[in-house]
Amino acid sequence: MPRAVQNILYVLAGTVTLLAIYLALKYVLPEAYSWLKYLLVVLFPFLIAAIFSAFMEPLVVLLSNQGRFSRAVSVPLAMLLFFGSIGIVLTLLVFRLIKELNDLSMTLPDRFTALQNYIDEWVHKGVVIYGTLPKTVTDNLHATLLSITVTLQNWSRELINISLHVVTGIPGVILVVIISLIATYFFSKDRDKIIELWIRFIPAPWGEKTIEVSRQVSSAFQAYVRAQFVLISISTVISIIGLRLIGAEYAITIGLIIGFFDLIPVLGPGTIYIPWAIWAFINSDVVLGLQLLVLYLLVIVTRAVMEAKVVAVNLGLHPLAVLMAMYIGLKTVGVLGLFLGPILVIAIQAVIKAGISVHK
Repeated sequence: MPRAVQNILYVLAGTVTLLAIYLALKYVLPEAYSWLKYLLVVLFPFLIAAIFSAFMEPLVVLLSNQGRFSRAVSVPLAMLLFFGSIGIVLTLLVFRLIKELNDLSMTLPDRFTALQNYIDEWVHKGVVIYGTLPKTVTDNLHATLLSITVTLQNWSRELINISLHVVTGIPGVILVVIISLIATYFFSKDRDKIIELWIRFIPAPWGEKTIEVSRQVSSAFQAYVRAQFVLISISTVISIIGLRLIGAEYAITIGLIIGFFDLIPVLGPGTIYIPWAIWAFINSDVVLGLQLLVLYLLVIVTRAVMEAKVVAVNLGLHPLAVLMAMYIGLKTVGVLGLFLGPILVIAIQAVIKAGISVHK
């Protein structure tokens, strides 16, 4: 075949490939994404059940081997211990929160009175200064205040709508919880049967490969959750101890709230520390403001130093690989990529390991 014809064919092949990629990105991926979201909503209780089943499996195996119970007996016992432990811990935390919040509610009137006096003082100063300002400046201030008022009204409406959605969604949440618990029992009880059926249904060697990949990814996901739990626990403990040392009130309640916000990457501990420190500076409590900022820096630096190492130890990856995965995930997907990056690396590693083990 003449070289000119080959070059033309290469150009055509490249053009067709680029066109196929463009069409896939423009039409196929959005449609696939919408279907994926729909499937996630429909299968959500069963996905939760599969995750719970994976976390309970070591306990089920322990009860079956050490206690010599059948799997049909071990699974309910494991569920009782697993969910019972979570329930006891949450109950103790809730009681502690209620106690400290009750103490806080007793002092709220005095705090609101002090806040009201502080606002009244600044409003009085503002009125005096406002009368001496040029008209253009007062017009701009008026427009800014009007914009802030409209924004607050919109936020209030959104908050009301969210509250209504939460209230109306409670029956659905209860249904999801019930279905998830029932599905967890059957996933755990019939685990071996489900695996056997899958291997029989999927042609060899893909059945064994997918099972091996699923095991690797499940194990990695559990390790990743453990790593995040360790990191959040570190942030919470540092916050509680630090707040107690600087003499802050309700250290346990605030520390637990900080730990909760640390679970949400978009927010983080700064959601509590930064406004609190600013308020301390406004109230001329410079010492408390500096202490809060130092404590906040200690929390975020400790987490930043520990994160790659803790995740790497739990996942069995080199810290550099975890750090790269987290950074690339952050840049490509956003904040969610901090979690998805290492999980994707684990999935790739699991696929490679499964392929190697099958070919041996």
